[in-house]
Formats: sequence, structure tokens, C-alpha cells
Amino acid sequence: MNPVTRLAPGFTAAHRQAAGAAAAHRRMLGLLLPVALGLLDAFLVNGARPGSELGVSVAAALALLLRRRLPVTVLTVTLPGMYIGYIWFAPMIALYTVASRRSGNALAVAGAVALALAHYLPYPLGGFVPAADRQGLLDMLDSCVQGAAPAVFGRWTRTRRLLDDRVQELTASRHREAELLAERVVATEREQLAREMHDVVAHQVSLISVQAGALQMTCCQDSSRDLARTVRELAVRTLTELRHMVGTLRAGRSAGSGSAAPPRLADLPALTEESGLEVTLDLPGSRSDGGRGGSGGSGGRGGQDGGDPGHTGRDGGSAPRAVLPEAVERAAYRTVQEALTNVRKHAPGAHVRVTVRVCDSGTADARLTVAVRNTPPTAPARVQTYPEGGHGLLGLRERALLLGGACHAGPTADGGFLLTAAFALDG
Repeated sequence: MNPVTRLAPGFTAAHRQAAGAAAAHRRMLGLLLPVALGLLDAFLVNGARPGSELGVSVAAALALLLRRRLPVTVLTVTLPGMYIGYIWFAPMIALYTVASRRSGNALAVAGAVALALAHYLPYPLGGFVPAADRQGLLDMLDSCVQGAAPAVFGRWTRTRRLLDDRVQELTASRHREAELLAERVVATEREQLAREMHDVVAHQVSLISVQAGALQMTCCQDSSRDLARTVRELAVRTLTELRHMVGTLRAGRSAGSGSAAPPRLADLPALTEESGLEVTLDLPGSRSDGGRGGSGGSGGRGGQDGGDPGHTGRDGGSAPRAVLPEAVERAAYRTVQEALTNVRKHAPGAHVRVTVRVCDSGTADARLTVAVRNTPPTAPARVQTYPEGGHGLLGLRERALLLGGACHAGPTADGGFLLTAAFALDG
């Protein structure tokens, strides 16, 4: 399994835990700090001597613990603290909470008026006559500011919070639009690529198939006729897979979602039989001997008769695994296919051993391993011109990395070559 993949969940969980702890700390601070300010205000104004003024002031400060759940009730409880105990912090914080958490303006206005009256009217009220002099006007103005300030600030906070939410919604909408545009561009490029693949490759392969069929009909030697038939069958199969890939590109589906069945481990025996190489195929649960695949040797038949390819074999793996992911089986098939192609090109006459195993089944490290080993070439190299290569092994490595595994290739000590690949089975 990829170490980065294995560490990522714990790494993310640690960050989520730290973020949750920080958020809980902020919530606790936001809950207790107003209460502390209200208690400090109550004792500074009324002193520590027991009395009605101190009692209502302390009750108003403690009521702030419920200000987020019951903002209107808490405001009602804190108003006597201002009227009787002459405290400011608790009722102003309660009014701010009502204005910032309630949608309507009526509660904010009513709370501001009640707070201004509690600040302006004296306690006790008996014999109070409003004065129209300079001091009376200043007291009235001070009371109005005292009631309006927390209400206005609370409404501003609520408006800003709603605007932030709206901006986040618009940002998310823009991101979705950008993703849709990118998907549309990718779909257009995919369709162009599909057309080019069909026009360029399908035409040439069709010609190969037609000419191979004509050669099969005109050849007199059985060996040449069999070779022409094999070329024609391979060309037809290539056209089938090409049409499947073109349909996948045009429809935007994942590989293997078309009507044609994708290659699986059960198709490896047929692949080795058609390779024309001496192949020993060792699938999970099989016991196959070496033989010439091209002549229908046991290298192909052993895999067919060996049982379920999803079970482990005699010399590797752990508990049986009945079903393997389709992407993993397809990747294993392509790995063997590429390895056999390279052997035909660079090691004529070599013997090949293909081993497929399920390791650590049932655990987090469960994986499917593929090993393709060939001996040194025993036949002289044919003078042929192949297209410029180097991309096959690179593609195998990228495929293995996408499936949480790895792919390695290199020469062996006896002059042969070894290709190994591992694919994670946990996803």
C-alpha cells in the first residue's frame, strides 16, 4: 500500500481533532467572557454587600449563560439589573444577542426602547418628573444611545453574517460552474481523440485483418495458414477493444463500462497461448507446466483448469479471496500483456514464467502481485523496425500508482529480465 495513502487518514483526523478542540475553546470563551464581564460590573457598581441591587445584578450576569438559546428571555431578566442595580454590560450584551440572532426588527427596536427606559428612569420611580433642562436632555440622549448602540451593532453583525453566507454560496456556485465548464472541455477533447483514434488506427488494423484473411485462404503450408489466422484473430480482437475504448471516450465512462467485457485474470491463459512464447502460467490455485503458448501448450490450459483466479495458490498468498476488483484484474492483465510484448521484441526464444498471487488477503495490506520473468534470449534477434518505445513500462508504473501499488522492472543476474507489479486490494 502507498505509505502516503496510509498516513493521510490519520493526518487528516489529527487536524480535524485539533480544529474541533479550537472551535470548542472559542465557544466556551464566547460563553463565559460575557458572564465574567457582567459579574465584574455588578460587584464594581453595587459592591459586595448583599442587597436587592446586587442580587438582580448577579442574576442578570448569570442569565447570560442562556443568551444563545433564550435571547429574549435573557433580555427580560437582565433589564431589572439595569433599572435596579445600575449595571450596563449584562443588558447590553443581551440586547446585542437578540438583535443578532432574531430575524425581525421589531424585537430589536422593542429591546432598545426597553433598555433606554431602564437606563433613563430612576429607581424607585416615585415622584420622578422629566426635566427639560440641559442635564435632562443629556440624560435622555445618553439613554437613547445606550439602547440603540447594541441593537444597531447586533443587526450589523447579523447582516454581515448573512452576506458571508451568501458570498460562500456564490463562490461554491462559481466553482461548480467552473467544474462543469472543465468537464465540457474534457468531453470535447475526448470526442476529438476518439475520432482520431478511430480514423487513424481502425483503418490500418482493418487492412491488416483483411490481408491476413486473404493470406490464410491462399497459403498452402499449414504453418503459414495458422500464422495468418492468428494475425487475423489478433487484428479482430484489437478492433473490438479499440471500438470499446472509442465508445468509452465518447460517452465519458470509466474504462470497462462499455458493452465489451474488459480483460480479467481468467483471460490470461488465452493471452499466453496467443503470444507464441514458451510460457509457464502460475495463477492462484493453478499448477501449470511450461509449454509453447502459441501451439496451445499447457501454459495457457493450466490457468484455465486451475480454478477460481481470485483464490490463492500453492506458493504464496494468504486466505482465499473470491472476488478481485475489476480495475485490479484489468491492470494485472495489461501488465502481463506488455511484458510478453517486450519479450517478443527483445528476447526471442526466451522462456517466460508468469506468476500471479494474492498476498495478505483480508488485511489492510492485501494486494495482488504479478511477476513476469524471462530467461536470456536463445534465438538471434530479428532485424525488425518497431515504433519508438519507452512508454509501455511508464504506463504500467502510472497504472500501479493509481491503484495504490508499485511497478518495477530490470535485468536479472542470469541475463534475463524481471517485471513485478503490486496492486492494492483495499479499495
